[in-house]
Amino acid sequence: MSKNTVFVDTGVWYAMADKSDQYHKKAIEYIKKLVTNNNFVTTNLVIHETLMLLSRKISKTAAIKFLDMIYSQDNIEIIENEDSIEQKAYRIFKKYTDQDFSITDCLSFVVMKENRIKKAFTFDKHFKTMKFTVIP
Repeated sequence: MSKNTVFVDTGVWYAMADKSDQYHKKAIEYIKKLVTNNNFVTTNLVIHETLMLLSRKISKTAAIKFLDMIYSQDNIEIIENEDSIEQKAYRIFKKYTDQDFSITDCLSFVVMKENRIKKAFTFDKHFKTMKFTVIP
């Protein structure tokens, strides 16, 4: 991955779609800054998590619109979880019993480490806990 690769987490995708979300304006502001010089990476679990939230909190139509947007962008790579990635994620989940990491968080950490992605566009404090650079 290039130095200009940014991992995008569920909270950002959701905030961009939900105008009433507390982070909506910040998500839109930062995506506009990042889009010109960066490529984005996310995982299929992050996509699934976002779809579930959009379907439940806004509408199925909003979820479909998000899905269409994600798959139409050339600068967004979706990394599928493989068994080896899942096993590493499970180890993180088991190791950090003092943290409330979701399995999606753990899988994201593994993907970032394995792909040498240092920056995460997220509103989730867990990425800081795992020593990633967090945007914003």
